Amino acid sequence: MAKMTASAQKIIHRGALLHFLADPQTHGTAAYEYFPDGALLIEQGRILRAAPAELLLRDMPDVPVIHHENSLILPGLVDTHVHYPQTDIIASYGESLLDWLNDYAFPAEMAFAERDHCQRIAERFIEQLLQNGTTSALVFATVHPQSVDCFFQTAQQHNLRMACGKTLMDCNAPPALCDTAASAYDDSRRLIEKWHRQGRLCYAVTPRFALTSSAAQLAAAGRLMQEYDDVLLHTHLSENLNELEAVRRLHPQAANYVEVYHQHGLVCERSLFAHSIHLSDEEWQRLAQQQARIAFCPTSNFMLGSGLFNSRCAQQHGVAVALGSDIGGGSSFSLLKVIEEAYKCARLRGDFIRPTTLWYWATLGGAHALQMDSAIGNFTAEKEADFIVLNAEKIPLLKRRLAQVKTLEEQLLLMAVLGDERLIQQVYIMGQAQYAPCAALPITP
Repeated sequence: MAKMTASAQKIIHRGALLHFLADPQTHGTAAYEYFPDGALLIEQGRILRAAPAELLLRDMPDVPVIHHENSLILPGLVDTHVHYPQTDIIASYGESLLDWLNDYAFPAEMAFAERDHCQRIAERFIEQLLQNGTTSALVFATVHPQSVDCFFQTAQQHNLRMACGKTLMDCNAPPALCDTAASAYDDSRRLIEKWHRQGRLCYAVTPRFALTSSAAQLAAAGRLMQEYDDVLLHTHLSENLNELEAVRRLHPQAANYVEVYHQHGLVCERSLFAHSIHLSDEEWQRLAQQQARIAFCPTSNFMLGSGLFNSRCAQQHGVAVALGSDIGGGSSFSLLKVIEEAYKCARLRGDFIRPTTLWYWATLGGAHALQMDSAIGNFTAEKEADFIVLNAEKIPLLKRRLAQVKTLEEQLLLMAVLGDERLIQQVYIMGQAQYAPCAALPITP
């Protein structure tokens, strides 16, 4: 597919419009703007203005309008933790995380030694993201450098804002998937030089987790983080109790799991830790002190029985949270399903997360967690015009239920609980239609 280019023509997208300006947990209703009849003005792939339709159409009477009737326009969804090599093992049976890795994940990742396989799965993976309204993601590749090349090439063809990195593993993994501390550093450095900040792409230094990286390899990862001061750090943390015990044995010098990473310079504002379920108070304090971020992955945590993430602790300590599908441990590419399961997870803990907070985590919160909020995540002026259009016409039950709701919170929860990929009417990347399962609506002057 040819690389998408942004249109130079001004255009207005009209429909109900919602975007976030801040975290609703701290800013309440001032955290978002909702226009039941809104309009989004775009030029050259960037947002110029979001406002009530009456005002924008009055001020810009000659600009063409695409009217998304009975639809909600939102920023594109941001998945902050997902494994593209595990696309074809989604919904695999596993008694626990470590069993699942050995039985499914590692065998699937061995196939990425073949470049053609990398390319096929990268294309299939990105197709799944777009079908589910996800326009940006932080993505695990495999230990093979070509797995990163193929992913970034495919993302670039679609003009997507994406982050990815080569997996680092030098112990406690199949020999065919192991690198070394030296080769991990050298391969990662070459990939950073090749891909980081090329167009809309970003590199993430990616040790799988402390169980599969020696102290020497974690130190090499820390060296990369020092040498490149705007790459991300992407890894797993405190997902499974058996994992915690194994990490204690491998890294006895550290007081806890977070300290394993901290000792090697891997806990900072550019760090994204997936799961983070079984944390001590000291670990929460360290994450908060270093302004690290967490990817909350409830569908995976439920599927593998790993535990219930403590969103209340995150809020109390001021640790930023976003959402991850964690394919293939997770059971759906849809962040709608992740929102639903995150809501349920909190209820099981006796807590409550407002739907506006959950949708913030899936949009601006996700962009913030990936250091991308200066470019994407909401509809403020000069942001890149990645957005989605949601329409319930193809989901009769959801359509009937939405006709009964009285508040925005009710509407947002219903869309997550009763919605699926049929809800995604259109996906726009830099203002260009990238995915549209239904016929395009006419442009009217």
